Amino acid sequence: MHVLLLGGTGSIGSAILDELIDHGHKVTALARSERSAARLREAGAEPLPGDLTRPQDWASFVTGVDAVVQAAADFDSDMGGIDRAVLEAISSAASGRDAPLRLIYTGGCWLFGETGSGIADEKTPDDPLPSFAWMLENWRRVSGAPGIAPILLHPAMVWDEDGGVLHRYIDAARNGNAIEIWGSADATWPLVHRRDLAAAYRLALEIAPAGETYCVAAESGVRTGVLADAVAARFGSQAPHTVLTEADAVARHGDWAAGPALKQRMSGAKISHDLGWKPRYRDCTSAFRSAVR
Repeated sequence: MHVLLLGGTGSIGSAILDELIDHGHKVTALARSERSAARLREAGAEPLPGDLTRPQDWASFVTGVDAVVQAAADFDSDMGGIDRAVLEAISSAASGRDAPLRLIYTGGCWLFGETGSGIADEKTPDDPLPSFAWMLENWRRVSGAPGIAPILLHPAMVWDEDGGVLHRYIDAARNGNAIEIWGSADATWPLVHRRDLAAAYRLALEIAPAGETYCVAAESGVRTGVLADAVAARFGSQAPHTVLTEADAVARHGDWAAGPALKQRMSGAKISHDLGWKPRYRDCTSAFRSAVR
């Protein structure tokens, strides 16, 4: 399969790129700079010069590929508007295709809001954080577009040994500083390792029926206090954790900071059952504790 990957140099996107290349797929990835292009070539992809904010310059490329993966996002720009323009340009270019363009769209666990002791799955009603509601609006637009065969993935909180969602904890513990927990130590995160998430994207590309939605979580929920303890143990930090209220976290870091303060659980049962997804990393805290220096 020939895949156009958006966000191929990011933490999640680079893992998707490796996974696709390792399984024999041809990958073209959007590159905003020559530095990004060099990284993509080194990983085995063909760079496509272009900027996510100017999709009109490159969207016609989708007429020659089998699928698109939208894994590009950040918390610092008008990502909702950028994403909408990208999807509109891709949909316009794909409208005259003979075979529908498979498009994997990335949502997220924060679109379900607080779950408490419940466990979110594909049947759970949407209750997005206001700052991420645009994801659902954009998904609804693209899911009804002619020439598009859409699939929606909701990743859990994404981690790896170098950080991911845990990067703030790791940076603090590595330097012997207090780990700052947002909301409370009982805030709960569903988790997935970025390599396992990449495998989910590949399986969705290869075999998922168009129009399906999948939640992708290897651990349904782990308390942030437990995660902070494990990260501190790995680096031998003795500094006691601090807790920042959700309101203070949002004031300091932006609206997105309400996400890590949620008490939330999510299931990955459907993608495991339907697509045969088998995550290798099922115990984040043990992974960090086993690496104690």
